[in-house]
Amino acid sequence: MVENDRTIRGLLFDLDGVLYVDSQPIPGAVEAVAKIKAGGWICRFVTNTSTLSLATLERKIRALGFPVERSEIISAPQAVLRHLRATGLNAHLLLEDDVKADFAGIPQASMEDAEALVLGDTAAVWTHDCLDRMFNAIMRGAQLIAVHKNRFWQTGQGLRMDIGGLVAALEYCAGVRAWVMGKPSADFFAVALRDMGLPPEQAAIVGDDLEADIGGGQAAGLRGILVRTGKFRPSQLETGSVQPDRIIESIADLPGLLIDTPFP
Repeated sequence: MVENDRTIRGLLFDLDGVLYVDSQPIPGAVEAVAKIKAGGWICRFVTNTSTLSLATLERKIRALGFPVERSEIISAPQAVLRHLRATGLNAHLLLEDDVKADFAGIPQASMEDAEALVLGDTAAVWTHDCLDRMFNAIMRGAQLIAVHKNRFWQTGQGLRMDIGGLVAALEYCAGVRAWVMGKPSADFFAVALRDMGLPPEQAAIVGDDLEADIGGGQAAGLRGILVRTGKFRPSQLETGSVQPDRIIESIADLPGLLIDTPFP
């Protein structure tokens, strides 16, 4: 490990918008991750993405050239999986088929009979009929589990609305609070920290989402390093209450920051 007076020993990297956008790596990102890992920092790669299974996500990241192992990836659907195993609830999965493969051992039910509704990124939920059925299932007592509650994400064609608005609509109409499994959930960050074997004060989150990444990480005791790529918009810094510990242009600048700039 590179010796200096820093206190950061572990790093959580958001994926989409930080390492890549769609299937294009951020310039310098592959080299930056390789340099950081070679320097001895403990790395985990965390994502709210719920369209890809863990195996598919690993293949995508490695195909882009990143030196990442499956054991280093922590996704929001995996947090949902842990919750369902712990509670023993049967579930109706509103997820893409690829992700459903990770839930093979979970008892599943129709929406009308499910004890839990798992809401993730899938085109099937963007209809009034589906939302109305979900609303009625929740009113009958089904637990609403949201893989995440993101507002939007960055694609190669621009910003896209995310499922956070649908989660909020169901919460409002049914008068419930969803179990949100991904960032900014404190439980999600706790899972990552346990996996790294580090206390929160020795870790930092690197992300492009001021609320979910930086705000969620700071609330869990981590430092927050914001990148000006992906979904980052300058107006968020002007109007938001979250203040990152550091701001860099992109992940390509992270190795220099870690080596040259100690964190207080």
